[in-house]
Amino acid sequence: MLKRVLNMEKLKLNNLPIRYKLIIHFLLISILPSIGLGLLIGWTVDRIVEEQSNENTMQLIGKVNSSLENEVEDLQKITYLISFDPGVQAFLNGSMNDPAQAMRWADGREPAEYNIRKFLQGFTTLSSEIAGIMLVNREGEFISNEMYTRPGTAVKSEAWYKEAENNKGIFKIIGHPYGRAVRSHVDYKESEMVSAVRAIVDPETQVVQGVVLIDLKLRVIAETARDVTLGKTGYLTIVDSSGEMIYAPQHPFMKNIPKGLLTETSGITSETAAGRHLQLIYRTSSFTGWTTVGVFPMEESAFGVREITFNVVTFVFIVCMLGMTASFYLAHSISRPIGQLASFMSKAQSGDLTIRYWGNRSDEIGLLGRSFNSMLAQIARLLSLTELQARQKREAELRSLQAHIKPHFLYNTLDTIHWMARNKGADDIAEVVQSLSKLFRLGLSKGSDLVPLSDELEHMVSYLKIQQVRYSSKLAYRIEVEPQLDELYVLKLLLQPIVENAIYHGIKERRGPGHISIEVAQQAGELYLTVRDDGAGMTPERLAMLQKRLAAVGSNAGDTGDIEQPLPDSAGSGYGILNVQARIRLTYGEPYGLQIESERGVGTVVTVRHPVVHDSYPVD
Repeated sequence: MLKRVLNMEKLKLNNLPIRYKLIIHFLLISILPSIGLGLLIGWTVDRIVEEQSNENTMQLIGKVNSSLENEVEDLQKITYLISFDPGVQAFLNGSMNDPAQAMRWADGREPAEYNIRKFLQGFTTLSSEIAGIMLVNREGEFISNEMYTRPGTAVKSEAWYKEAENNKGIFKIIGHPYGRAVRSHVDYKESEMVSAVRAIVDPETQVVQGVVLIDLKLRVIAETARDVTLGKTGYLTIVDSSGEMIYAPQHPFMKNIPKGLLTETSGITSETAAGRHLQLIYRTSSFTGWTTVGVFPMEESAFGVREITFNVVTFVFIVCMLGMTASFYLAHSISRPIGQLASFMSKAQSGDLTIRYWGNRSDEIGLLGRSFNSMLAQIARLLSLTELQARQKREAELRSLQAHIKPHFLYNTLDTIHWMARNKGADDIAEVVQSLSKLFRLGLSKGSDLVPLSDELEHMVSYLKIQQVRYSSKLAYRIEVEPQLDELYVLKLLLQPIVENAIYHGIKERRGPGHISIEVAQQAGELYLTVRDDGAGMTPERLAMLQKRLAAVGSNAGDTGDIEQPLPDSAGSGYGILNVQARIRLTYGEPYGLQIESERGVGTVVTVRHPVVHDSYPVD
């Protein structure tokens, strides 16, 4: 069913005028490739721009992380410098509580605690990003120029102190100082600072001697992240390992970033917030533990792609319009002369052979038009010739009808002689006359070129009987044929020239009686008629010449070769055999025909290769 539907659709397409076929063809080879190329370019540009944008954003994030790591590393170095100071060491291990030891760390004018405060103030003076430094020993006592605690507050119970103890001397960024009891003289909000802590550990006993707390102004981080812009409205934000927002611009797209959203150390993800589809590109710093996230709307990332796509679509549209215009023009220029030529042919089909194509085109259409004119002229000549041949044929039929009067008169005369011989008791004469009458009747065969095999063999029997009367006991013959082959058809007078040659050039030339045998057999779908004689045979030279002339007849259809030229001895021209060869080859072509084998003093064998024909047909 599907195949039938497809065939019907194909048939409908084939029935379209050539103009529409050309238009469809031109559109397919111009517009479809342009559209495909546009889609391919759009997809490629989209992919490449997105990859490059993501890669550039990731590089910017990496630079921001590197800057933050440098700032935090400076804080870490400050904690190491503080922990190595001898006065700080004395404060941490409690030596300053002893008046004798305390004088040791004083400079003679100021107490030791003042020197430590002065030492810490040096760091805040040199580094403006530091909001304050607090030094706490294991007794809970602290020293700081910028920070203080609420009355009755146990510093060691603070979460930041415990976190520093748990890290055992490892520097730790703990984020914004929300909810701690430590206050600062510096006029900064808690959201505008970031705290970092490190426990100072005795290298021998690994016992925590105290904690250094440093507050870093957020503006350092903000300036680093604020300098980076992603598109028109994109921005960078920084979150810590717990998901707390360290830095965000004033009006972020996302108030907070879910902790489970950033599952890898770096990557690209997307999220929907406030009805906007956002793309997030992030990378986590292994040193600070912070994650820098680039946030920007998806439509901004595709802005450049849309601009390129617009240009590509515009180009494809222009190409399609030009392609359609060219398609209509070409289709019209090709189909119009073809339509005119088709109109001329339609008039010629209706019988007007005087119509002619007029045009000076040099292309295929012009060539076709001139060929059309030549064809009409040739048709006119052929019609005139056909009329002439029809008239000649009618005249020939009249002459043939007149000629048939003579054979009928001859048949009647021979029948009269036959019955007169019977009445006189001359049976041998009657038999010869009867054979001659059959010979003539079968030879004419009412004008047909094909006769049943049985009639052809009966014709040969009549001919051989007449020859036996002439040569008396010198000639003997036999005919062998399978009964089922009698109804096959062969060419008329196929065997008589062969048998005649066997008698006159074979049996007649030998001493003593001769024998002729005719065998008919069917092999491999072909009919073989074999005539054998034990006559004088042929010399090798004459046999070679005869075979050569037979082959020449077959090698050029319609050419009987030099049939009438005599063979190279006095045995005759071989005209009858060559004539049979020509008739077979002209009727059926190669490889049918005669094959001759002969040996001087032994005899000759002639084999006729004939196709199997089950019915006769008229011959024009």
